[in-house]
Amino acid sequence: MELIVNNVLYSTNKELLDIPLIHGFLSKESYWSKNIPLTTVETAIEHSLCFGAYINRDQVAFARVITDNASFGYLADVFVLEYYRGQGISKYLMQYIMAVTDQFKLRRFMLATLDAHSLYTQYGFGELKHPERIMEISHPGIYGDTENKCE
Repeated sequence: MELIVNNVLYSTNKELLDIPLIHGFLSKESYWSKNIPLTTVETAIEHSLCFGAYINRDQVAFARVITDNASFGYLADVFVLEYYRGQGISKYLMQYIMAVTDQFKLRRFMLATLDAHSLYTQYGFGELKHPERIMEISHPGIYGDTENKCE
């Protein structure tokens, strides 16, 4: 399934992904995975449902969903390149992600964000209803970033 809106192609075709661009953004520009190794990004992409947005075949946005395609999904690594922000790409990307994942009838769909709450609430995401039930093992700085903001 693909979607074209305002000359932007939204696709789940992994063959279109620009892995060096994705790795470059995640390892250098994101707050959540500074210094992430290329092999880690490649493995994550291999085992995820990936979404890209493309203008003239150039990738301008990315997201991935870690899912069992039946009951659970986790939205991760969402970004739009800075030059393309403010053009509605993140909103259409989210609409596309929601349309694709709706077919799975996920019981729980989660994400973590530092600063994009207003985007995600438009698509039904909210605070944990029962945070006392959620636990985690956290390894901030696992990629050597001592200033990791995802503690």
